Amino acid sequence: MTPDLLIRLLADATVFAVVLMGAYALLFKVPKGQRYQAYCRVLMAGLTAYLLAKFVGTIYQPETMRPFELLGVQAGAAYLDNPGFPSDHALFVTAILLAVWFETRQKLLSLIMLVLVLAVGVGRVLALVHTPLDVIGGIVIALIGALWYLQRPEKKTSGNKPRG
Repeated sequence: MTPDLLIRLLADATVFAVVLMGAYALLFKVPKGQRYQAYCRVLMAGLTAYLLAKFVGTIYQPETMRPFELLGVQAGAAYLDNPGFPSDHALFVTAILLAVWFETRQKLLSLIMLVLVLAVGVGRVLALVHTPLDVIGGIVIALIGALWYLQRPEKKTSGNKPRG
């Protein structure tokens, strides 16, 4: 496997793995009686992160050209024709990871997805379509969107009931 192919797989194909794992978890691991509220939180977290990313990207762009443009080479992965801050790929996969973690508490699946999210970020930088700041910006904005999950009710345990 060539280094270019490996970078493209990390930067682009890994996104599909995160999407498929996230769809599986959110469709089959969220308890049936809690799905409506969970999906509402996921929708609001995603929309908040997306709108915040567009707003921040409009008022702050550390660089108007992407790394591959600055170096005069071909991009090593797919990209949108915009300056690049924050990384939409990093934002998207991080938002999916956070949705799975907060709505399912599937530790192993979330850990695997975390590794894949980090691989996407590294791949985007190695492919020269983003700077590390672009990727970090996408992750941080997804974390801000995740504040919607603070509305998630915690499970009550029967052993912690007050006696009266």
